[in-house]
Amino acid sequence: MSEKEEVAIPGGEELLKLDNQLCFALYSSSRGITRLYRPVLSEFGMTYPQYLAMLVLWEKEPLTVKELGERLFLDSGTLTPLLKRMEKQGLLTRERSQGDERQVLINLTEKGKKLKDKAQAIPLKIADQVNISQSEFISLLTSLKKLMKKIDMGGSNNSPI
Repeated sequence: MSEKEEVAIPGGEELLKLDNQLCFALYSSSRGITRLYRPVLSEFGMTYPQYLAMLVLWEKEPLTVKELGERLFLDSGTLTPLLKRMEKQGLLTRERSQGDERQVLINLTEKGKKLKDKAQAIPLKIADQVNISQSEFISLLTSLKKLMKKIDMGGSNNSPI
């Protein structure tokens, strides 16, 4: 679809059909993608949320639990058990900050750092399963990032997504 093409938003009864809901398209796509990751990540002994945490930590460490939670949109009640399991697996360490005892710093272990090289294959395996071209992938990712930005900015009734 070109930039100038627009999809007509249904009206009347069509407006409330499940298949015409952006939220449902995003929800079902997210569940489908997560389902594709499950067997690939099991080869690495990781769950999908653990993989997301590792992606953030491979980009930058150390991070506080709060910083990681903000990046993943997870609260500490969800994140803490996840990090405890990852610590037991030997992927990371958690320790109180010397400068501020209220903060817990997360660092990758050597095992966690080495896993990054092996994990390079994960996105390629998923891309093969989804069966979309590189240009479709880039277009979809760009559109989703635009949507996320609009949501973060509080949305706008005046401009199309």
